[in-house]
Amino acid sequence: MTISSTKSKNTKQKFQVGELFAGVGGIGLGFKDAGFDVVWANEIDANACQTYSKNFSHLVINEDMQKVDPAKLPKTDILTGGFPCQAFSVAGYRKGFKDDRGNLFFDIIRFIKALKPRVVFLENVKNLAAHDHGNTFKIIQKELQDAGYMIKAQVLNTAQYSEVPQNRERIYIVCFKKKKDYENFKFPKKIDNPRPITDFIEKTVDDKFYYTHTKYYPELKREITNPKTVYQWRRQYVRENKSNLCPTLTANMGMGGHNVPLVKDNKDIRKLTPRECARFQGFPDSFILPNDLPMSALYKQMGNSVSVPVIKAIAKNILVALKATDGE
Repeated sequence: MTISSTKSKNTKQKFQVGELFAGVGGIGLGFKDAGFDVVWANEIDANACQTYSKNFSHLVINEDMQKVDPAKLPKTDILTGGFPCQAFSVAGYRKGFKDDRGNLFFDIIRFIKALKPRVVFLENVKNLAAHDHGNTFKIIQKELQDAGYMIKAQVLNTAQYSEVPQNRERIYIVCFKKKKDYENFKFPKKIDNPRPITDFIEKTVDDKFYYTHTKYYPELKREITNPKTVYQWRRQYVRENKSNLCPTLTANMGMGGHNVPLVKDNKDIRKLTPRECARFQGFPDSFILPNDLPMSALYKQMGNSVSVPVIKAIAKNILVALKATDGE
């Protein structure tokens, strides 16, 4: 087991959070900004752990979760996990529990039974609810209920529940051990007021991001005319997002091929930079993107991450529910 850690600052937060499938810490950042104390994280990807450790000071365990003993972890009031979505995604093969990545859900149950957190927070693709005619979600619900939890779940679109203009629909599953917590919790209300795309675009970027020297450039030049939205190169044609939103960011974006997000800036046509992708996930510019990681790793990290402001909005409502139960 590889553990990277520095001394955690004692923020004296009442409720402690532990992260599974932590990635670069999008869920943790949302909970931290909402007033929770994140005390540990687990992530198998070494590059993601490098980014995570640059931005947080608490315990980071770079290891396969199946090899981690939850009994050795700090007290955990809230257990979170954006568990692998590829097994359930419309964009993937949709094999669900027949895919090893889908089966990792049952390891979450192992952690839940060992840690007995007051709240379990899970995030996944919208298609999880409909996968296998709803049978997959029924299994997930039953496992969580059998572990002693009451469940609330809702699909939220980033562009409707934050100021970030990304069309990103995800299902959020919030599970409570206490009935009063469950009754006190409500999902956040819609905002439906995303900021313009241009607020998220860098003024000056390196020439390497431009598509001027690609064989697709003549077609891109002809089709990409609106600087207020994000386009996608779909291998053989250009797709304009007429809603003036950024399309759902993916793990392979920016590296050529399919679904590359493209913009027209004041110079020419180019792909999004990793920093812009971070902005479209709601990360502040103070969030460190290590410059010694491959560009492909940074794009993957942002595509696999979560919309931080949406997480924060849900986490704030969880905190309200917990404090209402405790009479604070």
